[in-house]
Amino acid sequence: MASAPWAEIREKFQAALALSRVELHKNPEKEPYKSKYGARALLEEVKALLGPAPEDEDERPPSDDGLGAGAHALGLPAEAVEVEGPIAQGAVRLAVIEFHLGVNHIDTEELSAGEEHLVKCLRLLRKYRLSHDCVSLYIQAQNNLGILWSEREEIETAQAYLESSEALYNQYMKEIGSPPLDPTEHFLPEEEKLAEQERSKRFEKVYTHNLYYLAQVYQHMEMFEKAAHYCHSTLKRQLEHNAYHPIEWAINAATLSQFYINKLCFMEARHCLSAANVIFGQTGKISTEDTTETEGDVPELYHQRKGEIARCWIKYCLTLLQNAQLNMQDNIGELDLDKQSELRALRKKELDEEESVRKKAVQFGTGELCDAISAVEEKVSYLRPLDFEEARELFLLGQHYVFEAKEFFQIDGYVTDHIEVVQDHSALFKVLAFFETDMERRCKMHKRRIAMLEPLIVDLNPQYYLLVNRQIQFEIAHAYYDMMDLKVAIADKLRDPDSHIVKKINNLNKSALKYYQLFLDSLRDPNKVFPEHIGEDVLRPAMLAKFRVARLYGKIITADPKKELENLATSLEHYKFIVDYCEKHPEAAQEIEVELELSKEMVSLLPTKMERFRTKMALT
Repeated sequence: MASAPWAEIREKFQAALALSRVELHKNPEKEPYKSKYGARALLEEVKALLGPAPEDEDERPPSDDGLGAGAHALGLPAEAVEVEGPIAQGAVRLAVIEFHLGVNHIDTEELSAGEEHLVKCLRLLRKYRLSHDCVSLYIQAQNNLGILWSEREEIETAQAYLESSEALYNQYMKEIGSPPLDPTEHFLPEEEKLAEQERSKRFEKVYTHNLYYLAQVYQHMEMFEKAAHYCHSTLKRQLEHNAYHPIEWAINAATLSQFYINKLCFMEARHCLSAANVIFGQTGKISTEDTTETEGDVPELYHQRKGEIARCWIKYCLTLLQNAQLNMQDNIGELDLDKQSELRALRKKELDEEESVRKKAVQFGTGELCDAISAVEEKVSYLRPLDFEEARELFLLGQHYVFEAKEFFQIDGYVTDHIEVVQDHSALFKVLAFFETDMERRCKMHKRRIAMLEPLIVDLNPQYYLLVNRQIQFEIAHAYYDMMDLKVAIADKLRDPDSHIVKKINNLNKSALKYYQLFLDSLRDPNKVFPEHIGEDVLRPAMLAKFRVARLYGKIITADPKKELENLATSLEHYKFIVDYCEKHPEAAQEIEVELELSKEMVSLLPTKMERFRTKMALT
């Protein structure tokens, strides 16, 4: 080490750390990195005062460090070599400075320079990486390199660094176990060194960060199962060590719920969302180690995250309802009473198994926190609803969160988000209608859907929101189509339907036709020509629209034989389009197998029916 007074070196290092912690917004607007550059200058001074690296460490060829270092890069076991003597101590102190210089350069967006310093840090520490003095610093350097390579989208390189950190932590805890030195302690006098408890807390926090970064890397690599496991471990550890921002923790837990929802693991999803609610409720009330003073002073972020968590709850309710419908519907989409009975019989077995086995696997928190989360969970079912009353409870919960989400995601400023929330609200009504046995009430539910969707069409510019416009047009058309079918079923039960019911059915028919036609017209080119080849993304909806238009023309009630003949001709034209298109494009047949068979049947039957009509008209 250089002959400079040790007190001077320590003082400069502590001053550099203090400048590093200055938040960017506290710097002059035109010099956002002023404090970072000040810290860097002090770190360079400390580096000069410490003197050059020991020869055996600094002269190592570049291929011998970082990912080229063979065993440790692959997370293979290291040997515990303790830091003994002035040369080793000098190398470690220099490594601490290289680490802070690396982080400093990354903070100022100078990634290559940051990488160079972090790699030098690893090189200096390589033989001591499993020691009590160096393991925490080594893991932190690798974590930062993992983040750096992830930002460069070199995900496999990032994965190698982060998995190496994880392996080193596990090896250290297995073989040594005592809380290691925090990197800052290398520049502290003996009397100011940290207590064992504080060391342990900091080291565990380093490992928690490692798991958090690994979760992101696995997510990026589409290793979703692994990503969810690491995300869950991170969230659990953050609670255990009281090291989290309530808003950030809650949004991460709510996001994790979406993984479980997609896997139809509703108990786990409910637990994540209940925990998110409880922790989010701590914002500004409970002080945790990572809570910043300004967190409670960001109402916009607070309301945005509240809206995002609400949207996760909506997805939970909607997916659970839709999955129940899928399990209980017959081949025409109506409630199958036999399937309903079978599922009711399986309910007890499902309860016994899931409560005992799965609940333990995903529990967040202990003591009061665990009780608070359980209290939220108990108000929400994770079981697929089997009847209207159970479905209605989930519907009302979902609707509550729809209103909560819409408070932030308003049409002015959040067009796409607002529309998605409204579409989810419509979908909640649609799936609730499946469980409703009263046809008039089902009609009213579809009417509510139309009432919330139609205003969106008026507000949207079809040029900028073409895809969304199509989705809404199709959904409104389908709602009118379902209402018409229900009104026809109601009329069929009456001995003599009056003119009011007939008019109502025809008006619903006309409205459904209007919106299906708007959807189909949106597929035309600028010259208003319908495409010869329909894009894969709209093929099924386009074919369904054509099929339903054909069916709707056949359902128009009229006393005028000439008009009825025209409607049958239009109906035949649309059925024929489907058959001809599928002959020219065989791949389309797979998308609409049932509708294609019915279309072929109608193409065969309708001409005969029309001929009979012509004969009848000629006779009269």
